Amino acid sequence: MVHFAVPVKRLPAFFYALPSGREPVREWLKELSADDRKIVGEDIKDVEFAWPIGMPLCRPLGHGLWEVRSNLTQARIARVVFCEFEGKMLLLHAFIKKTQKIPANDLELALKRKREIG
Repeated sequence: MVHFAVPVKRLPAFFYALPSGREPVREWLKELSADDRKIVGEDIKDVEFAWPIGMPLCRPLGHGLWEVRSNLTQARIARVVFCEFEGKMLLLHAFIKKTQKIPANDLELALKRKREIG
């Protein structure tokens, strides 16, 4: 009998939920085109299976935050900000990047959500 190794997620992804139950990153993903959603999903999946992983796919932002870096269609760039929490990749915030640096309000929102989970 032949046994095949089943790949294991080293850092399974979960959506951060607001107290209301809304999941901002899931909602953001649903607003993307099917092609862009597939790109971001594949990039998150790659981080799940290859963690810890560095550039060009993943980069630390400081304060325990990381970004998944996705190149979307129409030469756009997306970022999904996450933290590691209890062995999971918690997707805190996502946005289409329009400037070189991550806007302070996007970083602050991700940090606020990270603080809320503990």
